[in-house]
Amino acid sequence: MSGLDNSPIRNKSFEFACDIVRFAQLLKEKKEYEIASQILRSGTSIGANVREAQRGVSTKDFKNKFGIALKEADETEFWLLVIEETIMDIPNDLLSKCDELIRILVKIIKNS
Repeated sequence: MSGLDNSPIRNKSFEFACDIVRFAQLLKEKKEYEIASQILRSGTSIGANVREAQRGVSTKDFKNKFGIALKEADETEFWLLVIEETIMDIPNDLLSKCDELIRILVKIIKNS
């Protein structure tokens, strides 16, 4: 994949964003446009903020961007659970990948 490099969190968040894009397409096929839009925004924002964090100009900026990525990951987990409960089954690995991102982001923030 062209979006990958030597940073595990960047790679995981990029791959997750790609998974979310594909999942949002499935939701759109079911005419669930609003929720597809919600999960697409939050799920892809994780990786965008991780990339921004790694270009941060200060430790405070770094932690702030990772904090935003964590909030977006938490929101994405919320939407996945709502979708699972109300619309359709979600791919098993999607929720576990989101949970893994949350755990990694928490660890990065705590250790920064």
